[in-house]
Amino acid sequence: MSDVVAMRDVIVIGGGCYGTFYAGQLAKAKAKGKARFRRVVVVDRAATCRARGELGEAPDRAFAVEEWGAFFDRFLAGVHTPPPGEPEDYIVPSPLMPHLMFEWVLRRARGRWPGRSVEIAPVPGEPGTPYDRTAPDHTRYVSFADWLCPTHCVEPAICPAIGAPRTWEMGEAITALAGRLRALGRPVFGPALFVCRHHVFGVGTSPSPPCSRVIASWRARARARSRPKCSWGRSRAATGP
Repeated sequence: MSDVVAMRDVIVIGGGCYGTFYAGQLAKAKAKGKARFRRVVVVDRAATCRARGELGEAPDRAFAVEEWGAFFDRFLAGVHTPPPGEPEDYIVPSPLMPHLMFEWVLRRARGRWPGRSVEIAPVPGEPGTPYDRTAPDHTRYVSFADWLCPTHCVEPAICPAIGAPRTWEMGEAITALAGRLRALGRPVFGPALFVCRHHVFGVGTSPSPPCSRVIASWRARARARSRPKCSWGRSRAATGP
């Protein structure tokens, strides 16, 4: 984690116990001079969510009463890569939420190419992770941890669970898997990595500009009809086709 992180808007997904913790941590970091941001936006479908009750609104904290998918469709449609030196918007995912980034990419693809078949299929190949499970909807959950990680682990260089250096990197594993599939002749484009990093203690954040870059890359390769892979996280990820 850097000494001071500069962000613009920080979108916290969910106003329950996790979102309340994350919004509170962000406020503490800002008060201590460890973070700078314009505002924190907590997204929850309940107007009386826990975060609103415990933290309340503030000049730099707002609440969006909306379904997560609908919020992303509206918010990410206006996201652009900021000019050099300007802060980015960040997204704070919840540990138990669906893979909202993949769902957003799927909706955008179907909206962009309504005449094409955009389907969800199982991810082939082996990423080499100890934990590897596929859900009924073909989402594949993989992790380098075959132990129970702390919910707010900041993924330090020395893993507290095993007391040894953390030698793995999920983005590298997914990228290598995509490369192996391409070498076998599979029509794979990607991976599309939505990487989560801890800039504020206990708060995993992912910059939102990569969303626009993913769509731009898809447009550039639209005729290839290749299949992307999406992942989120350093040690854990959910992958879609």
